[in-house]
Amino acid sequence: MTRIDSPAREGRLNDEWLEADAFGGFASGTAGTERTRRYHALLLTATQPPGGRMVLVNGVEAWLEDAAGATRIPLTMQRYGEGSVWPDISASLLSFSTEPWPTWRYQINETQVLTAEVFVAKESANTVLRWRLDNSALTLKVRPLMSGRDYHALHHENAAFNFDYIANGNQIRWQAYGDVPAVIAESNGSYVHAPDWYRNFCYTVERERGMDFNEDLATPGVFSFDLSRGEAVLVFSANEGTQKTAAELADVEQARRAAFPTALQRSADSYIVARNEGSTILAGFPWFTDWGRDTFIAMRGLMIASGRLSDAESILLEWSSTISEGMLPNRFPDSGAPEYNSVDASLWFVVAVHDYLATGHAAEKTRDRLQNAVDAILEGYMNGTRYQIAADPKDGLLRAGVPGVQLTWMDAKVGDWVVTPRIGKPVEVQALWINALRIAAAWNPRWSESAARATDAFQQRFTNPASGALYDVVDADHESGDIDHSIRPNQLFAVGGLPFSLITNDETARAVVDQCEQLLLTPMGMRTLSPHDPAYKGRYTGTPLERDGAYHQGTVWPWLLGAFVQAWLRVHRDNPASKAEARERFLKPLYEHLHRAGLDHVSEVADGDAPHTPGGTSFQAWSLGELMRLERLLAGDS
Repeated sequence: MTRIDSPAREGRLNDEWLEADAFGGFASGTAGTERTRRYHALLLTATQPPGGRMVLVNGVEAWLEDAAGATRIPLTMQRYGEGSVWPDISASLLSFSTEPWPTWRYQINETQVLTAEVFVAKESANTVLRWRLDNSALTLKVRPLMSGRDYHALHHENAAFNFDYIANGNQIRWQAYGDVPAVIAESNGSYVHAPDWYRNFCYTVERERGMDFNEDLATPGVFSFDLSRGEAVLVFSANEGTQKTAAELADVEQARRAAFPTALQRSADSYIVARNEGSTILAGFPWFTDWGRDTFIAMRGLMIASGRLSDAESILLEWSSTISEGMLPNRFPDSGAPEYNSVDASLWFVVAVHDYLATGHAAEKTRDRLQNAVDAILEGYMNGTRYQIAADPKDGLLRAGVPGVQLTWMDAKVGDWVVTPRIGKPVEVQALWINALRIAAAWNPRWSESAARATDAFQQRFTNPASGALYDVVDADHESGDIDHSIRPNQLFAVGGLPFSLITNDETARAVVDQCEQLLLTPMGMRTLSPHDPAYKGRYTGTPLERDGAYHQGTVWPWLLGAFVQAWLRVHRDNPASKAEARERFLKPLYEHLHRAGLDHVSEVADGDAPHTPGGTSFQAWSLGELMRLERLLAGDS
């Protein structure tokens, strides 16, 4: 877990923390307490788990006062307008730590240090805030800052906000709007109703992303705590009050976290949430829901490599019931029907089924259900399904794509512009397709011939004689013989990262690895396009149009290290010395990154150009999952 001493001096005030519940909701913020994103909140709840997320309590304004009210010591920091900070707590903030949960230490005077902490009790989804200052005559004041909005939206002052409250013992209840969940605040302090608006908060990350960045928040009143009586406690929950005291919630939560064998497994638990009667994996925080390909890529490390086999089984069975015409959904949106617009999500499902069944954990009934699901996927793809996805009768390779639809993992789209359409026969899709055929052939011999035929065609058609490495797409735009020569990391999956390698020629395998190492490898992962390509974009910044235009045109993705390291081990001989070198060269930078940006997690992307500044979501499931899978691999476990 991460500790930052003197965050302001180290320039670490904007590093982010995450506290996730088991349903898709979460709390998050920064080490410096300033909310820099619209998604930073203390009570963000999933009304239709894991979707329907709403921000109920955005944050608090907290400070200390003496008895006369003459002294005011701020404990939270806010930014307003175009960037004015008030109050500024950076000088008094001694440290921030995520162990066992987000904890701040403030220098109050020469002898006194205040400790503040926040955690989410995972199963009950309560957010608990606690403050401690021993031997103090000061009073703690806390103003909740509230909205009641969709988590993608922003809130502005309006006459409809309902400031009324209901008091019941040590509980205060508000319902901002009639169609959003009520907020229950339970405390060991006193409450004074004092409705007001705090206006024009500035969210700097949203401004950098080219989004609207100003918000107004309602504050219904003030909680007061006499710190001479001991710890101050404030618990927020949606609709239902707490069933346990804050101390009981803390004991349960601390024991739950301590039970994880490693810190990475504890972080991985954040992404596993409820869906229907089973579970699913959220692709990332703060804005992703559960995506098909992300789920099955992330599962290999988050669950299977780390021994969470019952969870893996639950998710695989849940998703297996969604197969339609051989396809699995690419995404479950917050509302509306599942979206079937991915060529590779179903194939990654097959790979995850392989990894899971290889553990020997599945009972016969479960094994049969999963194998039948795999057969249904291959049948659908062999016969043809949506978006011209079908096995080409000429060579047995998998073709896919229609104009205006993004089917591969390189799926950026802005309006009608598909940035990297990759229509035809993308290289990693062939690697997944042939792996799926070979996996299914283990129990259904009918797939063996198709696997052999496609493998032969791949080896004949994808090698670039000029470089010895692999093309990115053949039969581009479904035109026979047209080739996309772009140097991208997708070719790695033909050598490593999947159960079966498609490349039997050691020279070709080395050419792929050498090309990717020389042109694409960075400390944060693999670039998505060679810097020598005219279309290369070295920075993932700017407006949504600019960012989406760079998303797969040079931007670095940490999750791709999984395929690279496995391919690298193949050509450098998979032995203890090579594994030790791989840990030092490729994993060490990611371990260091765990203490930056999204603390204890791995970011979604980074700039292609040095210093490879992290971007996208700060907490990404497949980034962390592939790091965990590599850990297991480099430890010597298959």
